[in-house]
Amino acid sequence: MSRRVLAAALIGAIPFTLMTAPAAQADHRPLRLLGEQTVPNALLYQGTVVGGLSSIDYDPRTGEYALICDDRSAINPARFYTAKFSLDAKGLGPVTFTGTKPLLRPDGTTYPPLAKNDPAQPPNMQTIDPEELRVDPWTGHYLWSQEGERSAAALIDPSIREAKRDGSYVRDLPIPDNEKMTATAGPRQNLVLEGLTFAGFGSLVASSVEGPLRQDGPEPTTTSGALSRITLQSRFGPVLAQYAYPQDKVFASPNPPGAFATTGVSSLLAVDQADPTRYLVMERAFVTGVGNKIRIYEIDTKGATNIAETPSLTDAKKVKPVKKRLLADLSDFKLSTVDNVEGMTWGPRLPGGERSLVLVSDNNFSATQVTQFIALAVPSERL
Repeated sequence: MSRRVLAAALIGAIPFTLMTAPAAQADHRPLRLLGEQTVPNALLYQGTVVGGLSSIDYDPRTGEYALICDDRSAINPARFYTAKFSLDAKGLGPVTFTGTKPLLRPDGTTYPPLAKNDPAQPPNMQTIDPEELRVDPWTGHYLWSQEGERSAAALIDPSIREAKRDGSYVRDLPIPDNEKMTATAGPRQNLVLEGLTFAGFGSLVASSVEGPLRQDGPEPTTTSGALSRITLQSRFGPVLAQYAYPQDKVFASPNPPGAFATTGVSSLLAVDQADPTRYLVMERAFVTGVGNKIRIYEIDTKGATNIAETPSLTDAKKVKPVKKRLLADLSDFKLSTVDNVEGMTWGPRLPGGERSLVLVSDNNFSATQVTQFIALAVPSERL
């Protein structure tokens, strides 16, 4: 978004729906590529196929990483993995998986694939679409999000759930009514709770939907961006605020024309646990015939409008969205490929004050994609 257009939007002079949203420009201080590693496709580990890794989080209790798999129990029961690798100023070492557990329902059973939903189970305990997992800094439990379902087969609400380290169910956090699936409103299919992070020393939970809610306007196109929502709530449940996030437009036209093209928010990460207003947002895009575009932004919610009680952003002429600043575009690094990167976490602090940022890609269990781990060094002055 240009500064002139953004300034006009922030004072409510023109509705967002009339704007285009060019990507913000990165600062002159570059991030450094520390290294990358790939995991063999169709790797078998403890009776499961490794793939679909859509999030990653560092676990300070073990020095390892927790990763959720977005397999909807189609290949193996919905699950998470733990893994370890070396990471320092010299680079990123090979990835070794150290464990996997299925995510469980309150009765201790695994989640079924969509085609085998059990009508005896409550609607919110039917099939799931896991997307992001974070290690709870207070308890060491796992907090994880899933996208639910919007199709002719079912309407299943998304959810944010807590699990013990063995995958057993603890509780659901409430989600805002505007993020629940209804016939005419709520999230679009597969554009739901992709982003999740703790903030405020673990007292707060922030989450983000991948794309605009149906009532908030159309999805981004090659000519205009869109507004999606970021929700801030207490770890104990109550929703405290929602903010509008200005998504980039689709970065290129598909080839052939009319083929699939999409963009959206795939991960959310608090910059500093002491500051509940600053986050990293990953925008992941794919355009047929062109490829992937992965950008990471720093955002600040200070001064943004609380839209928790705003029914629709299409009519919100005075909504002030969060401020965003480009931190990194993966096309600027000498990577073997830029695949479907979906997850990010802070790794260990590096000598000289740099922070390591670790990314992971979801290979969609496809032979033409890769499970890719990437480590970047972020100068302390950048954040």
